[in-house]
Amino acid sequence: MKVAFVTPRYGAEVTGGAETGARQLAEHLVATFGWEVEAYTSCALDLISWANVLPAGTSVSNGVWVHRFEAVGGRPKAFFELDGRLRVAPRHASRSDAERWVELNGPVVPALVDALEVSDADVVAFYPYLFYPTVMGIARVQAPSVLHPAAHDEPALYLPVFKDVYRRADAICYHSQAERRLVQRVHQVADRPQIVLGLGVGRPLEGGRRGGDILGIGDRPYIVCVGRVDAHKGSTMLARFFQLFKERNPGPLALAFVGTQVADLGEHDDIVITGAVDEGTKWDLLRDAVALVSPSALESFSLVLMEAWQQARPVLVNALCDPTREHCQRSGGGLWFSSYRHFEAALNRLLSDPLLRQVLGSRGKAYVEQNYEWPVVIERYASFLEAVVERDRSHRKHLGFKDSPLRHE
Repeated sequence: MKVAFVTPRYGAEVTGGAETGARQLAEHLVATFGWEVEAYTSCALDLISWANVLPAGTSVSNGVWVHRFEAVGGRPKAFFELDGRLRVAPRHASRSDAERWVELNGPVVPALVDALEVSDADVVAFYPYLFYPTVMGIARVQAPSVLHPAAHDEPALYLPVFKDVYRRADAICYHSQAERRLVQRVHQVADRPQIVLGLGVGRPLEGGRRGGDILGIGDRPYIVCVGRVDAHKGSTMLARFFQLFKERNPGPLALAFVGTQVADLGEHDDIVITGAVDEGTKWDLLRDAVALVSPSALESFSLVLMEAWQQARPVLVNALCDPTREHCQRSGGGLWFSSYRHFEAALNRLLSDPLLRQVLGSRGKAYVEQNYEWPVVIERYASFLEAVVERDRSHRKHLGFKDSPLRHE
């Protein structure tokens, strides 16, 4: 079996959840089944500028053949102006404006699409729905396609250009039941073969340091937020909530933001921003935290929730994010908040009740072990891909095609 993944960025240095999901699936297919796997991607690492910082060409990374192509267009100022106008009423955007949005969103990599069209892969996985490589590639790929939307309830999902993306997908792979319900409500794709897979979680690889020492706070307790420090991820809201919490509840508690910083959160004595860290440091920080807080309303899965539960830590999530709240409800491993008052009450409950923290953490850990450890996830995913390929072959045979797969019309 030969599988191709299409994603705007690729590599261990990329922190995006969708791109990490694509890379890990690709690497585990190679490691577990010995399949031939390739990735089609850009030379960029930054999703704002799409600057070509990695060399174009083909290389091998953990058994995956990675084909990189230079982006000829990125996200100029005009993108933000157009996005601000279209997000007011995305369903009513013109087709030309929606197509222009995709082009300005980037990364524009026409050479990638050309190469993908002549790929001899048995199946092509696009991950996520939002970018130029998926929109243009899924229209021209010859092999059966599997779309990993990684969708949130965001304005872009309703733009008319993406209706065609979902219609052209031969199969769909979701992160959560909440994502599946959302996509079905917007694009009516229930007739496509589909699976709710989630993401795989590996075993913790700790770095051997105390979390407080890493943060420079000694023995003080802390809560942690892992991921891009960005207003769109709820970081500014969490910083504001935490500062108010400390005013109303004085004490030693600190907040650590762990990840690349985009938003300016200002200065506060009880808030530490680490920037990007290595895997061992991340696992150490999760292990020693009182709890993980996920303030984002825009997650399709949230891998870091699973990682916190791997370390038996309780979690506190934004109630407006259906997938993360659903994980908490299904696992019994966390609490959620929909306002500052809820945030304050939930955090005080976690801080004052060590037994509750232990119960929530152990329930979350059991949930991950049952559903999202890699042997479970990769076996289900490989079986799904095989079924998609077999379905396509049966369909072509029925129509009288012998060697060439059908184009999408």
